[in-house]
Amino acid sequence: MESRMSPVLPAVAPSAPPRPVAPRTKMLLGAPILPTLLRLSAPNVLNLMAIVGMITFDGIFVGRLGASALAGVSLAFPWVMLVQHTGASGMGGAVSSAIARALGAGDRARADALASHAFALAVILSAAFSGLMIPAAPLVFGWMGGRGEVLDAALAYSNVAFAGAISILMLNLLGNVVRGTGNMGVPATVIVGAVLAHVMLSPALIFGWGPFPALGPAGAGWGLAITFGVGSLVLVAYLRGSRSLVALALRGVRVQPALFKEILRVGVPGMINVAITNLSVVVLTGIAGYLGRETAIAYAMGARLEYILIPLAFGFGTAIVAMVGTNWGAKQFARARRIAWIGGATSAAACGAVGVFFALFPRLWMGLFTEDAEIVRIGVSYLRIVGPACALYGLGMALYFATQGLGRVLLTVLANGARLVVSAAGALFALSFLDAGTSGFFIAVAAGFAAYGLFTSAALVHIHRRIAQ
Repeated sequence: MESRMSPVLPAVAPSAPPRPVAPRTKMLLGAPILPTLLRLSAPNVLNLMAIVGMITFDGIFVGRLGASALAGVSLAFPWVMLVQHTGASGMGGAVSSAIARALGAGDRARADALASHAFALAVILSAAFSGLMIPAAPLVFGWMGGRGEVLDAALAYSNVAFAGAISILMLNLLGNVVRGTGNMGVPATVIVGAVLAHVMLSPALIFGWGPFPALGPAGAGWGLAITFGVGSLVLVAYLRGSRSLVALALRGVRVQPALFKEILRVGVPGMINVAITNLSVVVLTGIAGYLGRETAIAYAMGARLEYILIPLAFGFGTAIVAMVGTNWGAKQFARARRIAWIGGATSAAACGAVGVFFALFPRLWMGLFTEDAEIVRIGVSYLRIVGPACALYGLGMALYFATQGLGRVLLTVLANGARLVVSAAGALFALSFLDAGTSGFFIAVAAGFAAYGLFTSAALVHIHRRIAQ
């Protein structure tokens, strides 16, 4: 029996007549794969540039406050990215996949209902993140090595960012509603606008420019919450307008547990996958701390490159989810498989190019964040060792998105878990038994990237074989 809830989700008439297949859906079902993938991914290059800007400029601005402030925000950063990635690729990918499959099957009424369930889910998830992370942050950051001024900076930033989790999750989940229709341009434009506004507002709040008070590290959190909140309102307006392929209704509601279940069966493993990705950075940051403060900061700055590879793979991944999901819903299984492998190869090439570039010119990256010679030296070593393995990391992320489109993510989530085990266990073995120092630690990180690409490839092959039987 269906339960009742306050006006959040729309009533959907079960007998609504089928609507014609939209031209965008026809494109996903029949256009040449690689050109279509590149066309859909192109707007997400703007997303990439925006996220890169947010990651890079926040580090630059906070770094001007001193090493303690930079170290503190670096402790909190993986956890704030956990919220971001939950909305963008974890639960967000599940939303996009579900809507794409509904549209591929010609059921636009179901897609409309899924959009409103996604809105409700953003509210629920934000309450959970805020309620858990704000009280737990002192213990978590203390375990990661935060003390004194470093811990104060971490809490100043994270308390504001976690209180504003609703802005981050709503912007990303609603963006994925739109992406599920094959429209990458609108969410890319909104997110780019939000991040550009963040880059302009944050330094004013951090340093106290003009009429703004000097909030220190908390200013970066306020900049994020305010600008992403405005972006969320823009997407709500778009989804309630006539130009959207799916309609977001906020009143006259009926909860459909089956739709929550459809999102959650992909989204919960997706959240676990996101948690593993961010936990990898957290755990490895903790291990790096045993090698000294400079190594921990150098690893944190080097690992920020990983947070650039993620949105780059995400740019291709969102297109892969929409294309694979739409074709899967239309029962074009062979085409869905081809999309998965072509998308994986494309993402691997792009991420590999970034990794190799910074392996060749590592000081360009490290120089953005610090002038400390020892931190730069260690960070250069990290980029030279880990950079060449970025192609396999990009392959693994793209194939994970492909399995989101299929609605079968368990094996690729386990592959990411194996990456964490390989990196962390390898690092501990290198430090404890081989006395390999920072080089051994960085080799273990690279080995984890390689394992991820190989394990996700094996997982997709296994899924294909099971489907063929």
